[in-house]
Amino acid sequence: MIKRWKEKYSLVPLTVKVSTAYAVCSILQKCLSFITLPLFTRLLTTEQYGQYTIYSSWSGILIIFLTLNLAYGSFQTAMVKFEGRRDEYITSIQGISVVLCCVFLAVYLPLRNVWNRLFELPTPFVLLMVAEIIFSTATQLWMEKNRFEFKYKSVLVVTLLTSILSPVIAFILVSLVSEKGYARIFGYAIVNILIGFILFIYNSQKGKHFYNKEFWKYAAGFNIPLLVYYLSQVVFNQSDRIMISHIAGTSDAAMYGVAYNLAMFLTFVLNAINASYVPWIYEKIKDNKSSENQTISLMLAILMGLMILCVIWYAPEIIVIMAGEQYKAAIYVVAPVAMSLFLLLYCQFFINVEFYYEEKKMLIYGSIGAAILNIIMNYIFIPAYGFVAAGYTTLMSYIVFALSNYYTMQLCLKKRQLIDNLYNYKGLFLIFVGFIVSGFLGVALYENLVFRMAITLAVLGLLIVNRNKFLGALKQIRGK
Repeated sequence: MIKRWKEKYSLVPLTVKVSTAYAVCSILQKCLSFITLPLFTRLLTTEQYGQYTIYSSWSGILIIFLTLNLAYGSFQTAMVKFEGRRDEYITSIQGISVVLCCVFLAVYLPLRNVWNRLFELPTPFVLLMVAEIIFSTATQLWMEKNRFEFKYKSVLVVTLLTSILSPVIAFILVSLVSEKGYARIFGYAIVNILIGFILFIYNSQKGKHFYNKEFWKYAAGFNIPLLVYYLSQVVFNQSDRIMISHIAGTSDAAMYGVAYNLAMFLTFVLNAINASYVPWIYEKIKDNKSSENQTISLMLAILMGLMILCVIWYAPEIIVIMAGEQYKAAIYVVAPVAMSLFLLLYCQFFINVEFYYEEKKMLIYGSIGAAILNIIMNYIFIPAYGFVAAGYTTLMSYIVFALSNYYTMQLCLKKRQLIDNLYNYKGLFLIFVGFIVSGFLGVALYENLVFRMAITLAVLGLLIVNRNKFLGALKQIRGK
């Protein structure tokens, strides 16, 4: 039996093995994160949990400036362009990150008291953040190179090792000290630093070139124009929590952070769908069979919408089980943020077409506009309505982002004088309206679990009856 399975496994194409392994690994990471959430939300006060939320938010912003996001963007093209010198390229990129971090420290240390008031973190933890950025970047560069070369086993080992050790070390530290918020930060950061330090040394020994003018010029020239886009995406994801912390306090930031993480839990499903969908839709565009996408995109929208509705409808129970009664006020953030995730699916539909025709400039403008709108609305509505308002400002920003990408896609097709038969826009709009109405119906029924369960069972019955339509759509985009 085992031998037969091994023979079958050996016949599986390498690309299938790799994509399956990464998908399973991603699911395990998400599950580990979700499973450990109740431990920390019960061991930490909301203010202490808010400290970790603020640290993560600032780390997400600073990493853009201190690494130029060089582990992404230009990296894959660099692996092709500099095929015989990949190790040297990686070491040079590490050099850029180290130099930028040193420049930041030179600016930060003399005025650290001023910066600390902005970051809402003490000096040791800002320094910890910088160290984590340097060494986690080394890890990311190593992992991306191995992914590119299909050396997926080593990537999985490091990913799972980090995913398991981080919560374990953090849990031990949280159990031992009184400053539990900072203990959780340190527990996660130290694992990233230690593993990253080992890989930083490994990369340096293989590449040996801290500075290479050609590599530095190429990497910076490719990624710096994209920084505005990267930063706007981080603003979408992180600015809410930072502004809530400054305006309403770290406890409210923790409330929002827990709800946001729950609402965005299905992001990995969206990424998995898009990873399979993009090659399929590109092939259809290439073969002038774009109209076949109309039914598929509607099915994907319905499928994603139903999964997100499950999160919205049962947010009260999930929040209480995963985080505890003290986070119950956060349930009203879940619906608008989860609806934003659904809009992100629509954004991806349109962005995929923009990327196919290499129209990226307008994407940047749309991202900037939506991010600025998000900040302005947060500034106006958080003081008036509290942290729950940030969920609705996020939703409004994503509506603007989706509309801007729809407009950009239309311009892209018009520029090439192409017929727009990619999507059934009326169908997508009706699905969105139905999704919004169903989502807010769930919110209205939060006090009546029995009624929610009865409606859920009725919808589940309809899905079972029509299961072949959804399975057929999924098989079609997978090429089966």
